[in-house]
Amino acid sequence: MKIEFDAIPMLEEQIEAVVLNTTEKAIEKYHKKNTAKEWMSIKEACEYIGISFNSFCKLRNLGLKVCEINAIKRVSKKEIDSFLEKNSY
Repeated sequence: MKIEFDAIPMLEEQIEAVVLNTTEKAIEKYHKKNTAKEWMSIKEACEYIGISFNSFCKLRNLGLKVCEINAIKRVSKKEIDSFLEKNSY
């Protein structure tokens, strides 16, 4: 589908650049979420969910399980997905 503008050619280029940039970001975000590792660091888990560290701590207080061995913390992608599904309404 092609939409033609009778406007200034520069405006058409700017709109095209914005749409392309937004689309690329959406695809990158989708790809990143769907290729997440099974076991993530806390930072990676925050990025996966799209929340801050403080918000992640609140989820832990609500029951999100985190594996900790020798002060190394990892979160399972399955645990995150399951927790979010159980707490969705």
